[in-house]
Amino acid sequence: MVAHAQTAPQYIAIGKIVGPHGIRGEVKVSVMTDYPERFRPGARLYLGSEEAAVPAEIAAVRPHKNMLLVLLTGVPDRNAAELLRDRFFLIPEAEAMPLGEHENYAHDLIDLAVETVEGEALGRLTEILFTGANDVYVVVGAEGELLVPALREVVLEVDLTAGRMVVALPDGLRD
Repeated sequence: MVAHAQTAPQYIAIGKIVGPHGIRGEVKVSVMTDYPERFRPGARLYLGSEEAAVPAEIAAVRPHKNMLLVLLTGVPDRNAAELLRDRFFLIPEAEAMPLGEHENYAHDLIDLAVETVEGEALGRLTEILFTGANDVYVVVGAEGELLVPALREVVLEVDLTAGRMVVALPDGLRD
């Protein structure tokens, strides 16, 4: 997922459709929320982007490897499911769960300036990869792209007001 907005979006992404599964219209969903129970039969979510979304109803859900297989009402076959590839499952921002201490919404982190504890500028956070084990921040700077694990021992400070993130890079990360 890539969030582009500097201001809070109208919707927040909670999952991404990575492709179809089988011939019945199921889609494989990479979950991007700490609350996967939002994906349940009868749930009404939205599909699209953070700027534009259309309502969608979940008909069935089942786990599959590190993803979910979701059948949507009105998606009858693989061809229809294929058209949904790379779309996001969204919830209205007003339905977002409250954040805990040291937690941020993904869209708030996009475009933060990232620097080391020594003050070295690494670049800007351009994308967040939701890998299952831990998120990974994609930082793009003068030296190219750097993949920074989103772990407490690595990300030491996030200051949304100042627009910066301070990280302690693990040994060998730049190699």
